Amino acid sequence: MFCWLLASNSIYSQQDTLKMPADTVAVKKKAKKKKALSPDKATFFSAVLPGMGQIYNRKYWKLPILYGGIAGLGYAIGFNTKYYRKYKAAFRDFIIQDPNNKSYLELLPPSIKEEDLNDPQIASWFQNALDNKKNYYRRYRDLSFIGMTLLYVLNLMDASVDAHLSTFNISDDLSLRVDPVLMDPYPSVYSKSGGGVKLSIKF
Repeated sequence: MFCWLLASNSIYSQQDTLKMPADTVAVKKKAKKKKALSPDKATFFSAVLPGMGQIYNRKYWKLPILYGGIAGLGYAIGFNTKYYRKYKAAFRDFIIQDPNNKSYLELLPPSIKEEDLNDPQIASWFQNALDNKKNYYRRYRDLSFIGMTLLYVLNLMDASVDAHLSTFNISDDLSLRVDPVLMDPYPSVYSKSGGGVKLSIKF
């Protein structure tokens, strides 16, 4: 009798001890609520300094792309502006024909000398060449400024969209199941039985 009481007591004591499964602990640790980001803050930071919004959104990998684009467009702006001014001054000096300002001589092709410009045909060709070059570098300078503006706007949009999507549900609970299904198990005159596929989305 005494042994039976000890055995039953030990059985009840084992049943009272509950252990939480390891999977449940892991799920609770992963179930921490993700901090929502403010789109207004992200946009403001990017407006003050491009790239700050991406840092706020913790999208650090976008910084090299952004600053690479800024550096490339900045170089294009400087390069085209330099040669636009150079050809603009040369074109102006060639039209005015001021003996003290002959900057156009630096842009003469190696096959043409200064005295060759006395020929009206060569002079007309050279004037048109200077004008075309001037317009060429001005066009690409303007396009570079437009590209820089678009990059700045895209920087703002990217920061805002990333912040909006920060709370978007991308958990493992989202799933898609494909199951076979019988379309109509009881065929009639107006319908026929057949097989099909059912798509089920779990949220």
